[in-house]
Amino acid sequence: MGWRVQRYLLVCLAGAARNNKPILRSSIITLPLFFFALSLSGRTPNIVLIMVDDMGWECLSPYGGEDYQTPNIDRLAKEGVVFDHCFSTPLCTPSRVKLMTGKYNFRNYTYFGYLNPEERTFGHMLQEAGYKTAIVGKWQLNGLYNGLPGHQDSSRPLKAGFDEALLWQVTRGKHSNDGGGERYWNPPLEHNGTFISAEENWGLYGPDLFTDFICDFMQRYRDEPFFVYYPMVLVHDVFVPTPDTLGDQPLETANIQPVDFESRKKHFSAMVTYTDHLLGRILSQLEALGLSEDTLVLFTADNGTDHKIKSNWNGVDVPGGKGGRTDTGNHVPLLAFWKGKSIPGKRVKDLIDFTDFFPTLAEVAGVDLPGDTFLDGQSFLHKILGKPGPQRAWVYNHYQPYWGPTPGRFLRTLTHKLHGDGRFYHLAHDRFEEYDLAAKSMKASTLANYEALQALMAHFPEIVQEKGNNADIPRPVYPDWVLSEE
Repeated sequence: MGWRVQRYLLVCLAGAARNNKPILRSSIITLPLFFFALSLSGRTPNIVLIMVDDMGWECLSPYGGEDYQTPNIDRLAKEGVVFDHCFSTPLCTPSRVKLMTGKYNFRNYTYFGYLNPEERTFGHMLQEAGYKTAIVGKWQLNGLYNGLPGHQDSSRPLKAGFDEALLWQVTRGKHSNDGGGERYWNPPLEHNGTFISAEENWGLYGPDLFTDFICDFMQRYRDEPFFVYYPMVLVHDVFVPTPDTLGDQPLETANIQPVDFESRKKHFSAMVTYTDHLLGRILSQLEALGLSEDTLVLFTADNGTDHKIKSNWNGVDVPGGKGGRTDTGNHVPLLAFWKGKSIPGKRVKDLIDFTDFFPTLAEVAGVDLPGDTFLDGQSFLHKILGKPGPQRAWVYNHYQPYWGPTPGRFLRTLTHKLHGDGRFYHLAHDRFEEYDLAAKSMKASTLANYEALQALMAHFPEIVQEKGNNADIPRPVYPDWVLSEE
């Protein structure tokens, strides 16, 4: 069943919703399960990269989270590899640009909500390697917020290296006065450049549509190598009901976020569980297609949890740190599963940076990157496969959001973290950065770490002390920067 046919059936099923009747998951048509006897020898691996929107490590039970029910994520951790120290940036767009290009943000990031169309993404790289590529979920990279050149180009995602796309926030934003709207109930979407209005999607739930599309895409290209990049819309605010919790609430109000903490937390909890449900659907489809042994599945998040949410983690009440520069802002989960190849139950303590995804995907695909390719990351495939290989001594974050949060830069090792303003923390004992060691006398070993990170920090470009999103201000970039060996 093609995705468009399935969407039509969903619209028909949702007709009752026009009369304010609830839509339950059991009423959503799921893709039929196909079983194929495939010859798996010598097959180029598929890649599915799932990135949740606004979910820090503290939310998930494999990391000590206590509040949310995530059986599929738990199974992924049990059967795959858990990375304990993966770091994004504290905010969505910088993380997405960093992930997709494999570069520090000072090389190519100039505006919130914008990916320079001249940049080469991992979509281009895998497309050139013979992959069928799809991007599904949240785009928000056309430059809508600044009215930048080409911001109304609905084909921009396809030009970024993707054969197919089903996305929210391409040429329309969140506001209904421009034909836009929210990502959850009745979502306005764009399919391969064609706009689908909120009215056409009335009664439908965006995350279901995205996952339907992915399952259909994998089924259609089951005999070819494929790459699915799924930047999810869940669990970003607004915190609203899922198909499991909508009940008899009218669809006209289904996207309105409650103001009290208890209701927001209740909805957020349901959204985390629904994220887990959608992951389970994707894993089940891979099993049904006989592709689990030929597919690397990566599960991560773009930044920390929304600051309006508090979660119990190992007996501690942890407020979300999205946008901030503490560990709760950019410490994110990373799970990897490749049936028969990843090491079940393995925990990796080594540092992983978002720049590392690009070279990892290249190694999975067997791509030899050109010598003039500027990448700041290194592959972590060997860690998934349980093989020896290089490991990072540090990760660097050039956090220049050009939006509301305060900019800053920081370096960290497994144990210590240095901010650009000189603050210094022993994260092994002070995860929430409450005790600035730079303001105290330090023992010799701690002082040595401090001075080494200070010397390293001095080599990186300075941050711009600007918080706004003004399109008229020229922003410096350093595309050819190299770390001095002096």
